[in-house]
Amino acid sequence: MTVQLDQLANGFRIVSEPMPGLQSASIGIWVSAGGRHERVEQNGIAHFLEHMAFKGTTTRSALQIAEAIEDVGGYINAYTSREVTAYYARVLEADVPLALDVIADILLNPLFDATEIEVERGVILQEIGQANDTPDDVIFDWLQEESYRDQPLGRTILGPSERVSAFSRDDLAGFVGEHYGPGQMILAAAGAVDHDALVRAAQTLFGHLAPVAEPVTAAARFTGGEYRKSKALEQAHFALALESPGYRDDAIYTAQIYASALGGGMSSRLFQEVRERRGLCYTIFAQAGAYADTGTTTIYAGTSAAQIADLAGITIDEMKRTAENMTDAEIARARAQMKAGMLMGLESPSTRAERLARLVQIWDRVPSLEETVERIDAVSSADLRRFAETMAATAPAAMALYGPIDAAPSLARLQERRAA
Repeated sequence: MTVQLDQLANGFRIVSEPMPGLQSASIGIWVSAGGRHERVEQNGIAHFLEHMAFKGTTTRSALQIAEAIEDVGGYINAYTSREVTAYYARVLEADVPLALDVIADILLNPLFDATEIEVERGVILQEIGQANDTPDDVIFDWLQEESYRDQPLGRTILGPSERVSAFSRDDLAGFVGEHYGPGQMILAAAGAVDHDALVRAAQTLFGHLAPVAEPVTAAARFTGGEYRKSKALEQAHFALALESPGYRDDAIYTAQIYASALGGGMSSRLFQEVRERRGLCYTIFAQAGAYADTGTTTIYAGTSAAQIADLAGITIDEMKRTAENMTDAEIARARAQMKAGMLMGLESPSTRAERLARLVQIWDRVPSLEETVERIDAVSSADLRRFAETMAATAPAAMALYGPIDAAPSLARLQERRAA
């Protein structure tokens, strides 16, 4: 499979990878405009804008947008993260030009009808309410806020209700003008695609756009901190974040292998010790997340009010034991899980298109799978043990607790346990 990458004169990039044997394709545009690109008064507007994309253009109504894709059996959607907003579709090979035309239409010709803005405002306010009522969703927002306090990266993607309630048509159009320039957009496609045809279509649809100055994004600072909210829930929810490498740091591979060994599957340390041996929880996991210039290794579990103190303390103890006696077999298993998960995921054209877009955004190129596998294999046992020692003892930490948590230890107490 051959990845091809081209760039128009105005900075708009096109990357694609054909997947022989497929009769469908995934195609989308990834825009470097997410939550961390918002000013404080704009918090939530990137997500609001994503919702408005499907509410009508100067040439199509909201219904016509949906019908254009669904009439050919396709699927269209979008999402907003802290660093990107994506608009994408999955269609059969013959309908790739149609999908690209629809996506271009919603990006370039949004109507921002006043009535539709009010309708979608209500939808988003309901979404915020639903998230706030979902403990294992909202706890991660609180953990993010404590990890990056008073920074764009620490704010919720949905935004606070009071901000969402006040956004106007001018606010939406202004954010598009600031962040939706051709240099901030990447067209990515995988599956049954013709790269040269994509480039020609991109030139027609996006070649006229004038470049915009890329806004300066402040460097992230992991602050650490603690958030606690008592509530009469069935479970006490525990989330811990530790400062880790960003995705441009080679140590990201070390962080990901470590998180897999610590809490990435049924054979992991935390799952075996906390759930299987002690029965303290149903769900527990660790994962390594990354941004352009920072990252977090996150541990989450839900347990009873009576067991929250034990769970939190044993989690720290298991991290320390991992630093002391992580075995080569555990490392090999975690490395295999990471590689297999990546390769299995790339059997999907949607996953492959997203990978292409993200790698071009990060590196302005697409490293080969062989290069990525080599980087994973290059992580040594010594690298992992040093990283585990840092996670167990000295990495800055943040914690969020929610539910019946009166018996839960403070972050300061857990820090003392780490240092002991």
